[in-house]
Amino acid sequence: MKKQEKIKNKISWKLIVTSVLVVIFAMLMEFGILVYINNKSSETTSKVLLDQVISIIDENRRNEEEMLASLKNDYMIRARAVSYMIDSRPESEQDVGELNKIATLMSVDEIHIFDATGTICSGTIPKYYGYNFDSGDQMGFFKPMLKDKELTMCQDVTPNTSEGKEMMYAITWNEEGTHMVQVGIKPVRLLEEVKQNEISAVIGNMPTYEGMHIYVADADTGIIRGATESSKIGRTISKADYINDVITDGKTISFNYWYEGKRYNSVVKKSGDYLIGILYETAINDKSNLAVMAVMAAYLIITVVVLYLVVRRLLMARAERDEQIRLSNTDELTGCLNRRAYEDDINNKLSWTDKFVYVSMDVDGLKMVNDTMGHAAGDELIKGAASCMTRCYGENGKVYRTGGDEFVAIVFAGDEEFAQLKKNFDKKIASWHGKHVSSMVISSGYVFSDEKKWDSVYDMAKVADRKMYDEKNKHYETKGLERRR
Repeated sequence: MKKQEKIKNKISWKLIVTSVLVVIFAMLMEFGILVYINNKSSETTSKVLLDQVISIIDENRRNEEEMLASLKNDYMIRARAVSYMIDSRPESEQDVGELNKIATLMSVDEIHIFDATGTICSGTIPKYYGYNFDSGDQMGFFKPMLKDKELTMCQDVTPNTSEGKEMMYAITWNEEGTHMVQVGIKPVRLLEEVKQNEISAVIGNMPTYEGMHIYVADADTGIIRGATESSKIGRTISKADYINDVITDGKTISFNYWYEGKRYNSVVKKSGDYLIGILYETAINDKSNLAVMAVMAAYLIITVVVLYLVVRRLLMARAERDEQIRLSNTDELTGCLNRRAYEDDINNKLSWTDKFVYVSMDVDGLKMVNDTMGHAAGDELIKGAASCMTRCYGENGKVYRTGGDEFVAIVFAGDEEFAQLKKNFDKKIASWHGKHVSSMVISSGYVFSDEKKWDSVYDMAKVADRKMYDEKNKHYETKGLERRR
């Protein structure tokens, strides 16, 4: 009986041990199968994600190229249109105010007129006069224009020679081939999209789940240019010796390695100048990863589309708002700043720490010109006066049209510098003549911000106005004329 019990107990233990071993073996088998399946699933999913990253990078690059090509075509058309407008109104060629009106009409930021030698001889920015195609690499780009008058050229976004501003310039010969007309535009939307499409921005904004990392590295050096973990940017990728294994575009390799105490699987593929890699922690793999990856892929596509649409809409709204503000502060006839801009500047922006000169100016005889020669002549006189003021004072400050024939200039200059500016201004006034009006006289009075302690800018204005009217009275008395406004 005891022997049977011993045999029975022995068999029971064997069954128990065998069952335990079977369970353990089955669990190990299941674990191995799950690990294999999950690893394969993660690798497959990673390869899909890898291709999506490459697709996004390529698509962004294509979008930039397409947008750039579209902008170039548009800007060359604008350059031709501006050239036709100037040819149809030859008097505008040397009139900064008229050129600024054309620039506003055509939605360009700058207009430059080059003579046949490639030198700027006129335009909306007088300080650029004298620059030529030999003034720097940016301007040298247009040298082929000198050899072929049939050419119309447009430049990529490039820092300009004078100020380093990010601009796009398009240039064309006028119809008679006597000069070239160039327009300059700051391509805000393109610059913002390029910024958004930088590798670091694109990858840094991509969503991932726990344990997964994406990086884009330089194919030659292995230096990481973009990563979901910003701290990795600038480092050299681990396993850099695998760079040679993926030197062929489109070839994908997979490998495992330990990093910072964690085991990772890695999928790497070369596309153009980049190595794109997906890292995922094997410890986090489970069946839910497939669902997470599917959600992430959908979320990724939706996020990129929504971000593009939102950014595009914001940029368009901002551009429209900026244009409305600019138009609301600009005098339509002269292109000078208007009364609204004047009040805003002297009340909110002008600082007494800066030395400046307040110049009050009035165009003499405007009413007489309007009464005897018509309002077209009067407008010509006003625009001519504004042009002289802008050319002489505009570079050192701002010029405002505060009334019909009343102007104010805020000039940031010292005594000697202002004296030279005033001398140049008087010369320009004396030499001016228009199509309808042969000459002009502008009375002016000015005061310096540091000549006494002023209560306000309005206090300065009163003194400057008084001096201006004294000068006007002397002019009328000298000419023996009756004072007429």
